[in-house]
Amino acid sequence: MKIITWNVNGLRALLNKGAADWWKSQKPDVLCLQEIKAMPEQLSEAQHAHFAGAQVVWHPAQRKGYSGVATALWTKALENRVGLGIDRFDAEGRVIQTRFPAFTLFNIYFPNGQRSQARLQFKLDFYAHLLEICDEMHARGEQIIITGDFNTAHREIDLKNPRQNAKTSGFLPEERAWIDAYLDHGFVDVYRHRHPKRVQYTWWTYRFNARARNAGWRIDYFLISKGLLDRVQNVVIHDDVTGSDHCPVALEIE
Repeated sequence: MKIITWNVNGLRALLNKGAADWWKSQKPDVLCLQEIKAMPEQLSEAQHAHFAGAQVVWHPAQRKGYSGVATALWTKALENRVGLGIDRFDAEGRVIQTRFPAFTLFNIYFPNGQRSQARLQFKLDFYAHLLEICDEMHARGEQIIITGDFNTAHREIDLKNPRQNAKTSGFLPEERAWIDAYLDHGFVDVYRHRHPKRVQYTWWTYRFNARARNAGWRIDYFLISKGLLDRVQNVVIHDDVTGSDHCPVALEIE
C-alpha cells in the first residue's frame, strides 16, 4: 500500500497548477491532503475529476478558506470518521480517521501555534487529546499510522536554522516534547528511523527565497505504531515536487 501525505496550502490553487499530474503518476492507494482551504462544493467538476476512481472523504473547516483535510481512497476502507469528538478542534477541519484491517490511518493538520499564546495552548491541547485516543487504541492492540502536517520540527536536524528558531513556534521545547511523548507511547518516526542522519525538509517559507536556498523545516511526518515497523518498505520525501510551500511524503507499507 502506498500512502501519500501533502499539505497543499489551497487545494483549488494546487489543482490549477497541474500538480495533480504528479500524484496520478504515483498511483497512491491513499492520498492525505491538508490545508485544503475549500469545501467540496467549491471545486469544479474538472477539479473533482482529478480524483477519478477514488472515494474522497472531506473534513473542511466551518470557516471558508481555512484549514481542512481530505483523504482520497483508491483502495477500500472499513470505515471513515471525521474529527476527534471535540467541537473546538473539529470546527477547524483537522482530522480524518480511516480504518483498514491492519491499522487505522489518521490524516491530520495539526494547529499552528504562532499567532498567540492561546493558539499555542490550543495546539498543545490538540496533541494531548490525540495521544489519549491513541493510547486507548494501543491498549486494545490496534495499530496506528498518523500522517500529515505536524507543524513541529522535532530535532535540530529537522530544520535549517535551529538556533535562530529556538523561540519560534514550531520548534519550541514544549512543542518538541510532544513529539517525544508520541515516541515514548509506542510510535516511531519512520523517516528518521530509516534515515537517522539524512537532512531533508518538507516545508519552506515563501519568503527570503527559502526553497531555492533549501532553508526549510521537516514538519510533515509518518508516525507509525512499533508493531508496523517491519511492514515498512520505503518512505520518501519528494522535495523536488512543487505546487505548495510543502512537498509530499510517501510511505509504502505491506
